[in-house]
Amino acid sequence: MSNTSGSTLNFGGLPAEFSDWRTARAVIIPVPYEGTTSYRSGTKEGPLAILLASRQLELYDEELSSETYRVGIATLPELYPSRRDLQAPIAQTYQVVADTLAHGKFPVVLGGEHSISAGSIQAAHEKYPDLSVLQIDAHADLRAAYDDTPQSHASVMRRVCEFKVPVTQVGIRSLSAEEMAFWRKENPSTIFWARDLRGEADEARRIVATLTPRVFLTIDVDGFDPSVIPATGTPEPGGLGWYQVLQILRELFSQREVVAADLLELAPIPGLIAPDFTCAKLIYKIIGYKFSASLQH
Repeated sequence: MSNTSGSTLNFGGLPAEFSDWRTARAVIIPVPYEGTTSYRSGTKEGPLAILLASRQLELYDEELSSETYRVGIATLPELYPSRRDLQAPIAQTYQVVADTLAHGKFPVVLGGEHSISAGSIQAAHEKYPDLSVLQIDAHADLRAAYDDTPQSHASVMRRVCEFKVPVTQVGIRSLSAEEMAFWRKENPSTIFWARDLRGEADEARRIVATLTPRVFLTIDVDGFDPSVIPATGTPEPGGLGWYQVLQILRELFSQREVVAADLLELAPIPGLIAPDFTCAKLIYKIIGYKFSASLQH
C-alpha cells in the first residue's frame, strides 16, 4: 500500500505526521459503491460526504479527554469497484481489508451500500476464526436474495451467516416473512429488537455478552432513528438514538477486541449536512474507543 498522507480528502484533514499509512494505526477505506439499491439511491455519495464533513470535526474528544487523531488515521484512495459484476465490489473490499489487517492496522470501511460488508467480514473471519459480528441496523438483511440478487444489500447478513460467524443484530425493526421464517427455523443470529430497547445500561451488557472475544462492528446508519440520520435509502421509524448507540459501543470496546468496522448506507441529502457530520463523528468515536487505552499514555 502507498502512503496517502498527501490526499486532500484524508479523514479529518490531518497533516502528514498523523495521516501517513506507514505509521497510522487506523485506516479509512472509502468504497463509494451502490449496485443493488432498492429505494432511495445515493449511497455511493456517502464516503465523500463523510470525508468532507470530517474536516470540520473538533479533534479533541471531551468524553475521552484525548485527541484521537494522534494514533494516526490514514485514508486510502476511494475504491471504485465494477458495477457490472455484483460480486466484484465484495471481492475487492475483501482484498483491501485483508491487506490492512495483515499489516496490523484497524480498518474502517466507509460505504456505499451494505453488500460490501460480506467481503470485509470474510477477510476478518479468515484472520480471526473466533470472530463474531455486531450489526446495528433497522433491517435484518437475511433474505436469500432480493430482486433475484444474492449479493443484494438486503441479503448481506444471510451471506455472513453462511460463513458460520455468530451474529448479533441490534435495532432491528423491519424484515420480510421469509426472513422471519428463516430466523425462527435456523436461529442464525441473536436479535435485539428496536421495540424492546430503552437505552438502559444493562441492555448494552446483554448485547455484548452474546459476542465472542473478537468482533467485527457493522453499522447501517438506518439503525439510527430518522430524526438522527434521515439521509439513508430505507429509513425506518423507531430507531436508536445517538447516546444509545454510544452506550453500546463503549461497552463493546471495553469488553471485546473489535478488529474492524464499517459504516454504510449514508445517502446524503443536498443542503442537509447534519447526517454527514454525525457519521464522521461516529467514525471518530469508534477510533477513539478502539485506542482509548493508548491515548491515555
